[in-house]
Amino acid sequence: MECAAESSIGRHFAGLTDPRIERTREHRLVDIVTIALCAVLCGAGDWVAIETFGRAKQAWLRTFLALPGGIPSHDTFGRVFARLDPAEFRACFLAWVRGVSGQEVTAGIVAIDGKTVRRSHDRERGKAALHLVSAWASANGLVLGQVATDEKSNEITAIPALLRLLALEGCTVTIDAMGCQTAIAAQVLEQGAEYILALKDNHPTLLERVRLAVADARTAAGTTRAAVGWDAAATLDKGHGRIERRRCWALGDPEYLAYLDPTGAWAGLRSVAMIESERRIGDEVTVEPRYYLTSLPPDAAALGRAIRDHWGIENRLHWVLDIAFREDDSRFRSGQGPENFAIVRHFALNLLRREPARGSIAKKRFRAALDDQYLRTILLQLDDDD
Repeated sequence: MECAAESSIGRHFAGLTDPRIERTREHRLVDIVTIALCAVLCGAGDWVAIETFGRAKQAWLRTFLALPGGIPSHDTFGRVFARLDPAEFRACFLAWVRGVSGQEVTAGIVAIDGKTVRRSHDRERGKAALHLVSAWASANGLVLGQVATDEKSNEITAIPALLRLLALEGCTVTIDAMGCQTAIAAQVLEQGAEYILALKDNHPTLLERVRLAVADARTAAGTTRAAVGWDAAATLDKGHGRIERRRCWALGDPEYLAYLDPTGAWAGLRSVAMIESERRIGDEVTVEPRYYLTSLPPDAAALGRAIRDHWGIENRLHWVLDIAFREDDSRFRSGQGPENFAIVRHFALNLLRREPARGSIAKKRFRAALDDQYLRTILLQLDDDD
């Protein structure tokens, strides 16, 4: 790896404004951020663990960091990350993601969803838990970006802000019911993408109309009054003592769409879909219907796959952050610390996902903690943006 002044790490974090008074800067900002990233890659989850990692790995860290003041204390890590501008830190993250993933994301599914870091609240100061809305590329499992919001209801304003940060041309954006808004649908189309929006009780009248339209079209299927643009597909999965049958019905008949959206409020609406999930676990059977609005044509198999890909954000992002990174146990509460450390986790997760060695995220982190050369290999992916 190159020296610190010329390294890609320094280049990626060069845009960060140091929040400290110059005369109090014993440690370089790039060193602080880099040590934190390396420590999180190796399993650290708090400031004390990051300091412990730094002291144990000081000789190795000096091979590519200047460390003029040695290893910062855990209090220094906490103070700096609490005062860093999260917008600037997010911009560093986004710039790297664009560099390494640009063409990989095109024409894929970009899932948008929110997650609360449950223990980041501070009741004494009246500070709510951090809620992040993240964008996730299903094709390569990368986090594409994130925007913080204090309350889950504010996802309606956070989602447009997040979308504006992303290059979406050629993608299909999938969003849960909170993002099922006419303005968001229009914005997705304006950015050159398609949309699939989950429809729930936040639009009760439209939901009831879609239910009736799909039911009517199902009844008419195979008769002389069958709907135009009607399609159906099904999948069957077995495993872990569970059988799951998923049926998708898609309706793109212009007459039905005119009934559903008489004023044309939903830009580019080309079809609606219903997914019916039937799960059997032993003698217990559950059936759950879900409804969607989409700018895509009524191809039931394709819509079924896209909707299923959306839930990868729960299994491959939120679940991994909770289980492998113990995010919900995080007690960072000071200043901007919770949001900035969430960005560090996303940086680490993306680097671990792109590293081609086989194994779970937890095993890769353990190996990185034991093997300096493997950790160096993971970090060198920061160079892969040309």
